[in-house]
Amino acid sequence: MGVEAGAQAARARALAVLRIRSRALAVALLPAAVAVILLAGAVGDRLEGPVWDAGRWVMTPFAVLVLLAAAGVALVVARARPAMSPTVAVTEEAAPDLYRMVRDLADRLDVPAPSAIALTPDCDSWLEDRTHPAHTPPPAEEHHDIAGAGKQARRHPAAPVLVIGSPFLWWMRVGELRAVLAPVIAGTGPSAHPDIAAARRFVRGLDAAVAVASEPRRDPLSRAVLAGVGWVARLLLRSCRVHAAELERGVAAAAAERAQAVDYGLRIVAQEQVGLAYAGWDRLLTRVALPAWRMGRWPSRLDAGVVAALTELSRRDRLAEGFASRLGERPACDLLEEPGTVDEAASLLAARLFHGGPAGPGPDWSPVDWSEYPDEVVDRKWRLDAARLHRVLDAMGVRPATGPTAPAAVAPTLSRVLDHLTDPGPAWTAGNTGATGPAARSVGSGPDIAPSETAGPPPGGPDPLDDEDLAGTTAPSATLAARLSAELAREEAAPSPAAPSPASPAAPSPASPAPDPAALWDDRALPLFPLQPPRTARELLADHLTAMVCCAAMDTAGATPGLDWLDGPTLLIDGERTADLAPKVLTLIEDGDATPLRVWLSQLGIRPEKPVRLG
Repeated sequence: MGVEAGAQAARARALAVLRIRSRALAVALLPAAVAVILLAGAVGDRLEGPVWDAGRWVMTPFAVLVLLAAAGVALVVARARPAMSPTVAVTEEAAPDLYRMVRDLADRLDVPAPSAIALTPDCDSWLEDRTHPAHTPPPAEEHHDIAGAGKQARRHPAAPVLVIGSPFLWWMRVGELRAVLAPVIAGTGPSAHPDIAAARRFVRGLDAAVAVASEPRRDPLSRAVLAGVGWVARLLLRSCRVHAAELERGVAAAAAERAQAVDYGLRIVAQEQVGLAYAGWDRLLTRVALPAWRMGRWPSRLDAGVVAALTELSRRDRLAEGFASRLGERPACDLLEEPGTVDEAASLLAARLFHGGPAGPGPDWSPVDWSEYPDEVVDRKWRLDAARLHRVLDAMGVRPATGPTAPAAVAPTLSRVLDHLTDPGPAWTAGNTGATGPAARSVGSGPDIAPSETAGPPPGGPDPLDDEDLAGTTAPSATLAARLSAELAREEAAPSPAAPSPASPAAPSPASPAPDPAALWDDRALPLFPLQPPRTARELLADHLTAMVCCAAMDTAGATPGLDWLDGPTLLIDGERTADLAPKVLTLIEDGDATPLRVWLSQLGIRPEKPVRLG
């Protein structure tokens, strides 16, 4: 499909959407037209008689009601704010070279330049129209002429905003970023067409009206009115759905065809970098950033971490060896005046979107640099998990470790955990909470947690006693896993002083004086894009047991916490990463056999009978 063919297809679909809008308006005006005809007939003494009089009495109020309902729907559609992606705005002063590159690319493609540039903490790029009447234009979009002097047409307020994935700026080279953005920027051409712009505004307004109608309301009258508005908006959306989808396909086809003449060969290589950046970004978020977010710290240089992670991948994977040679070229982040400031703003936004953190730093929500990550995150995380593990053991009344070298008091030792998990008991079955083992008989007898608190999760929380999850584990492991899951659920349910408030304003981004980002989305819905589902009870037990082993290694064998860019927190012994601990932990949990783990500890000089320092 060529440029003209794609543009014509898009315009045809836009006209189809606008015809649906016109038909809806005609249906709303039809009763009023009938009422006017009946009233005009009475004035002209032509439509006389009881039947015509009854028709006038019925149609006139009905027409008024229909007009009022149509006006209400139109008002909601016009005033409802369409969804807008949370982004970090980048002004021209903060990135003059980037704006210049975008402007030159738009000139070469012969399309209007985007009205502004923003960054998103994701591996994607798109155009976003923020010209809906309900949106207040940002100051950066009011004062900057990114299209150049003398090009008044390209400063048209209808030009969309170019949203760029922030990982692209750090991993891609300047030429690769230009090639990737070419088909995106080419989409501003069809977007400037009046029919396409009007059709898009209509569909976005209907979508926003459905969202408004779906919000919970306490007032019965408001619920009833908005229910009717939502029904009408959904009906119109269903009628427009096929045409709107084909419209966007036509726009995309026209943009891709127009961009064929710009850096076509380089675009093939750049697309490979898109996939690689996505893989590295996903791994960095789930394995490196997520552990820090869970404990109230947010890495302040996530985009720089992508470069480190992908460089490490190129070192390990022979298939990626060729990518390392690219690092000598100019990175796209050089197009920014202060890359570190922009990276920090994007990193904080990523924490909000993917984890639901507060809008700004605070006592329980502070940034952490990569050089401090092992000590501030890894070490602290392991010791907090170990402390939680021993609190639950204390509440369960688990006895101290046995043996001639065991301490007399209930001390936080690894031996205490190993002895408890190797205590023989019946296999886990449905409905069995492990209450037949000697340790389980004393559940709830500890001084710190009451029996009612350890019996299960808080009301409304997930059930930690998931039979399918705990199937195949020993009774002590199943019991301990359930208690850990309930304890962690209580901690997460407790209010935090750093918890976000829907009414609290977001901290202004240091990268741009953009409007309050809190107005862009509802904080009550955070996180918008959760990275992972809640951890199962088995996973929690494995994490806590691993943390206890690592604490024992650090306190008795001189091991140190470390950061693996691809796998997250790791234990370093003599500077070497230990990668064979997980199978031995699973053997202990599933079979109650601690022999492989004890052999591993003995080989590395780790003494499980020695007390460890907790968080």
